[in-house]
Amino acid sequence: MAVRDYLRRSRAPRYSLVLALPLLLLYEGFSAALTGSGTEGVRNGADVLLKTLFLSLGGREGLYVFGAALLGGGAWLVWRDRRAAREPWEGRVLAWMLLESAAYAAVFGVVVGWLTALVLRGPHVLSVGGAAALDLPTQLVISLGAGLYEELVFRVLLVGALVRLFTLILPGGRLVATALAVAVGALAFSSFHYVGPMGDTFAVPSFAFRAIAGVAFSVLYVVRGFGITAWTHALYDLGLSLLQAGS
Repeated sequence: MAVRDYLRRSRAPRYSLVLALPLLLLYEGFSAALTGSGTEGVRNGADVLLKTLFLSLGGREGLYVFGAALLGGGAWLVWRDRRAAREPWEGRVLAWMLLESAAYAAVFGVVVGWLTALVLRGPHVLSVGGAAALDLPTQLVISLGAGLYEELVFRVLLVGALVRLFTLILPGGRLVATALAVAVGALAFSSFHYVGPMGDTFAVPSFAFRAIAGVAFSVLYVVRGFGITAWTHALYDLGLSLLQAGS
């Protein structure tokens, strides 16, 4: 398969969403196993945000609507994309996408940490705050949820909506709109980590790290799509949790 062909296919919903499906199944399955519930216990904040919205609108039935919308909407996008593509399905594309995600995750912390150090003129690294007090299995489950739900909320929904909005109301075309959406989305992504009982204590170094990480994830989403971005985020967080547990 030519590189150009791989880059095109791996951005398509039929591959991107299928790659993200195991993250959803792993996160929801392990969360339910740890807590005995689909909504209670320690869960990723973006997951709680989305499910609380649906629960407030429709009670327990609202949660079923959320699940149906998530799975049904994804399945419809995959079906529509496969029908339009008119080319055979190639499972090796998914394998290459996972390897690509692992490569990005391996260098992500180094690159973002270096950029943070340049901005702050000092050797700053990410502080995980309240999550470090959790047991390792819970940290690992939350890491899976971060890859899935934080990318869904802050990249697919927020950055995607802002790009459309800014394209309509601002001069400069889609490039300017995308750049501004990435910046706003990154600030929102960073700020979100200081909200709620499990939120970190605010500190400029960790805020800057997360804001720069938000820019990096948003650029990766715009260029490479949701599936690769979600797995990059999840694998980075999983690696960080394992490193901290071993230190």
